[in-house]
Amino acid sequence: MSRLPSASPRIVHSLPIWLSTTMIWVYTQIRNTPDTSPLVLVDRLDHPEQFPMERLYTPRRPMPPRLVSLQRRLGVRFVPANYRTLLDTERPALLHSHFGDRAWFDLPLARRYRLPHVVTFYGYDISMLPRSRPYWRRRYRELFRRADLFLCEGEFMAARLADLGCPPEKVRVQRLGVEVGEIAFAPRRRQAGEPLRVLIAGSFREKKGIPYALEAIGMLAARGVPVEVTVIGDSSGTPREQAEKRAILDVIRRYNLEPATRMLGYRPYAELLAQAYAHHIFLSPSVTAGDGDSEGGAPVSLIDMAASGMPIISTRHCDIPGVVIHGANGLLAEERDAPALADHLAWMADHPERWEAMGWAGRQHIETNFDAQKQGAALGARYHSLIT
Repeated sequence: MSRLPSASPRIVHSLPIWLSTTMIWVYTQIRNTPDTSPLVLVDRLDHPEQFPMERLYTPRRPMPPRLVSLQRRLGVRFVPANYRTLLDTERPALLHSHFGDRAWFDLPLARRYRLPHVVTFYGYDISMLPRSRPYWRRRYRELFRRADLFLCEGEFMAARLADLGCPPEKVRVQRLGVEVGEIAFAPRRRQAGEPLRVLIAGSFREKKGIPYALEAIGMLAARGVPVEVTVIGDSSGTPREQAEKRAILDVIRRYNLEPATRMLGYRPYAELLAQAYAHHIFLSPSVTAGDGDSEGGAPVSLIDMAASGMPIISTRHCDIPGVVIHGANGLLAEERDAPALADHLAWMADHPERWEAMGWAGRQHIETNFDAQKQGAALGARYHSLIT
């Protein structure tokens, strides 16, 4: 299939959903990649009004969820008829699959249109799937052989890809960026007598470590430090997330934190940032879940908070140490170590004079390494190197 030369080649982006509010980083990535013309293929739409995309398509006849689950288990792959009609007309230049499992199902699409194939792994696809469903190891071997380039957020995830059998020469670190210019820098300050205000944000999944965060806050309160906590996030209703919600509420009750805790549920990105400026410390102690689920790289919320000038307390988990530099823009504990998290919170409460320097260090680190425009330019260069 021949393609017309173009200064803005058509890039097909394939992912399961457009777009949950916890996946704004996909939208940021696509719209900050210059000199490309995106076309997005998804299974279903969610919040498309919040994330406008001119050329956004779903299968004309979507399958019921039970059939989708069966298709995934059996490994049935096909290209929907309306996608074939669309791409026959559009004549794309490259396919970018977001998530490793999605990429395996996209292999027939790449082969049919002879497209260079870029794959980005993000988290569960590299940690949980190969462990909980071993047939994905076999599928990934095929993917590693046939796709052209594999991207991941940091060096930790790159090493995990190699462990799964991906040829190292096909792997590149492509950091997720945030739109730094749209995030105001505001050093956090605590007035005398003011409680330490701690922000927690994340879906109620085991890998987010929220019960450990709240346990640490309970320990801090038991030391006599006045503290208030806001939790942004919720369960999506799945059994796993409902179980995690019960664990979260149990810790709040056990430490009598109800008067000091606000549970806001899911909130739009703009409100997350607004809440960030009303708090002193961001607490985000990610862990590896019992089923192997992990951040893979690092939560993008850490990048947002660091860009805003907020000191961070987190864990030595996956690629988080590449975002939160221990002693510079935050403090890190080992996974599931609530007493260490409480010690870090106590240190922050005792040293508010250090917050501004930590905030500046975080901002500079994000501007240098996680700016969406810089990362978008790097991604665009990778596309063009495969197209030409």
